[in-house]
Amino acid sequence: MALLSKEQITAADDRKWEDVEVPEWGGTVRVLGMSGTERNAYQSSLVVLGSNGNVQRMNMTDQLAKLCAKSMVGEDFERLFTDAEVKELGAKNGAVLERIGSVAQRLSGLRKEDVEAKAGNSEAPQSGASTSA
Repeated sequence: MALLSKEQITAADDRKWEDVEVPEWGGTVRVLGMSGTERNAYQSSLVVLGSNGNVQRMNMTDQLAKLCAKSMVGEDFERLFTDAEVKELGAKNGAVLERIGSVAQRLSGLRKEDVEAKAGNSEAPQSGASTSA
Protein backbone atom coordinates (compact mmCIF):
# COMPACT_ATOMS: atom_id res chain seq x y z
CA MET A 1 0.00 0.00 0.00
CA ALA A 2 1.34 3.44 -0.93
CA LEU A 3 2.17 6.09 1.66
CA LEU A 4 -0.35 8.92 1.80
CA SER A 5 0.47 12.59 1.51
CA LYS A 6 -0.91 15.22 3.87
CA GLU A 7 -3.18 16.44 1.06
CA GLN A 8 -4.58 12.95 0.47
CA ILE A 9 -5.27 12.49 4.18
CA THR A 10 -7.02 15.83 4.63
CA ALA A 11 -9.03 15.33 1.41
CA ALA A 12 -10.27 11.85 2.40
CA ASP A 13 -13.97 11.67 3.23
CA ASP A 14 -13.65 9.28 6.17
CA ARG A 15 -16.56 10.19 8.46
CA LYS A 16 -19.43 7.72 8.40
CA TRP A 17 -23.07 8.60 8.89
CA GLU A 18 -26.30 6.69 9.31
CA ASP A 19 -29.97 7.61 9.23
CA VAL A 20 -31.88 6.37 12.28
CA GLU A 21 -35.65 5.93 12.33
CA VAL A 22 -37.28 7.71 15.27
CA PRO A 23 -41.00 6.92 15.11
CA GLU A 24 -41.48 8.62 18.48
CA TRP A 25 -40.52 11.91 16.80
CA GLY A 26 -42.31 11.13 13.54
CA GLY A 27 -39.31 10.71 11.25
CA THR A 28 -35.62 10.04 10.81
CA VAL A 29 -32.48 11.68 12.16
CA ARG A 30 -29.03 11.61 10.59
CA VAL A 31 -26.18 10.60 12.91
CA LEU A 32 -22.64 11.53 11.87
CA GLY A 33 -19.59 9.99 13.48
CA MET A 34 -17.66 12.64 15.40
CA SER A 35 -14.36 14.05 14.19
CA GLY A 36 -11.34 13.56 16.41
CA THR A 37 -11.70 17.12 17.74
CA GLU A 38 -15.42 16.68 18.48
CA ARG A 39 -14.82 13.33 20.14
CA ASN A 40 -12.10 14.80 22.36
CA ALA A 41 -14.37 17.72 23.33
CA TYR A 42 -17.17 15.28 24.19
CA GLN A 43 -14.88 13.11 26.30
CA SER A 44 -13.36 16.16 28.02
CA SER A 45 -16.83 17.40 28.92
CA LEU A 46 -17.34 14.25 30.98
CA VAL A 47 -14.29 14.76 33.20
CA VAL A 48 -13.95 17.16 36.13
CA LEU A 49 -10.34 17.90 37.03
CA GLY A 50 -9.21 18.84 40.50
CA SER A 51 -6.89 21.72 41.31
CA ASN A 52 -3.93 19.33 41.01
CA GLY A 53 -4.90 18.47 37.41
CA ASN A 54 -5.98 14.92 38.24
CA VAL A 55 -9.41 13.54 37.47
CA GLN A 56 -11.63 14.40 40.42
CA ARG A 57 -14.84 12.83 39.18
CA MET A 58 -16.88 12.01 36.09
CA ASN A 59 -19.57 14.48 35.02
CA MET A 60 -22.36 12.31 33.67
CA THR A 61 -24.90 15.17 33.58
CA ASP A 62 -26.65 15.01 30.20
CA GLN A 63 -23.85 12.83 28.81
CA LEU A 64 -26.24 11.06 26.44
CA ALA A 65 -27.76 14.33 25.23
CA LYS A 66 -24.24 15.75 24.73
CA LEU A 67 -23.33 12.76 22.57
CA CYS A 68 -26.51 13.03 20.51
CA ALA A 69 -26.15 16.81 20.12
CA LYS A 70 -22.62 16.44 18.77
CA SER A 71 -23.70 13.70 16.34
CA MET A 72 -27.15 14.61 14.98
CA VAL A 73 -26.93 16.59 11.73
CA GLY A 74 -29.24 17.85 9.02
CA GLU A 75 -29.08 17.11 5.30
CA ASP A 76 -26.31 19.72 5.05
CA PHE A 77 -24.30 17.76 7.69
CA GLU A 78 -24.43 20.74 10.08
CA ARG A 79 -25.27 20.01 13.71
CA LEU A 80 -28.94 20.29 14.66
CA PHE A 81 -28.24 21.14 18.31
CA THR A 82 -25.50 23.35 19.72
CA ASP A 83 -23.74 22.68 23.00
CA ALA A 84 -25.94 25.39 24.53
CA GLU A 85 -29.06 23.39 23.53
CA VAL A 86 -28.04 20.11 25.19
CA LYS A 87 -30.49 20.56 28.11
CA GLU A 88 -33.37 20.96 25.66
CA LEU A 89 -32.40 17.75 23.87
CA GLY A 90 -31.83 15.99 27.20
CA ALA A 91 -35.51 16.52 28.04
CA LYS A 92 -36.51 14.12 25.26
CA ASN A 93 -37.28 10.40 25.71
CA GLY A 94 -34.25 8.64 27.18
CA ALA A 95 -34.86 5.45 25.16
CA VAL A 96 -34.78 7.47 21.94
CA LEU A 97 -31.58 9.23 22.99
CA GLU A 98 -30.07 5.84 23.86
CA ARG A 99 -30.93 4.49 20.39
CA ILE A 100 -29.36 7.50 18.68
CA GLY A 101 -26.42 7.52 21.11
CA SER A 102 -25.65 3.86 20.40
CA VAL A 103 -25.28 4.65 16.71
CA ALA A 104 -23.18 7.73 17.49
CA GLN A 105 -20.89 5.64 19.73
CA ARG A 106 -20.43 3.00 17.04
CA LEU A 107 -19.74 5.53 14.27
CA SER A 108 -17.31 7.47 16.50
CA GLY A 109 -15.42 4.45 17.88
CA LEU A 110 -16.60 5.10 21.44
CA ARG A 111 -18.05 1.70 22.32
CA LYS A 112 -16.19 -0.27 24.97
CA GLU A 113 -15.57 -3.12 22.52
CA ASP A 114 -14.15 -0.68 19.93
CA VAL A 115 -11.66 0.71 22.44
CA GLU A 116 -10.71 -2.77 23.68
CA ALA A 117 -10.30 -4.10 20.14
CA LYS A 118 -7.99 -1.23 19.22
CA ALA A 119 -5.93 -1.74 22.39
CA GLY A 120 -5.66 -5.49 21.78
CA ASN A 121 -4.79 -5.13 18.10
CA SER A 122 -2.07 -2.55 18.50
CA GLU A 123 1.31 -3.63 17.27
CA ALA A 124 4.76 -2.20 17.77
CA PRO A 125 5.57 0.24 14.98
CA GLN A 126 7.69 -1.13 12.19
CA SER A 127 10.99 0.57 11.63
CA GLY A 128 12.49 1.30 8.25
CA ALA A 129 15.34 -0.67 6.77
CA SER A 130 18.60 -0.26 8.58
CA THR A 131 21.50 1.33 6.73
CA SER A 132 24.10 -0.12 9.07
CA ALA A 133 26.11 -3.12 7.97
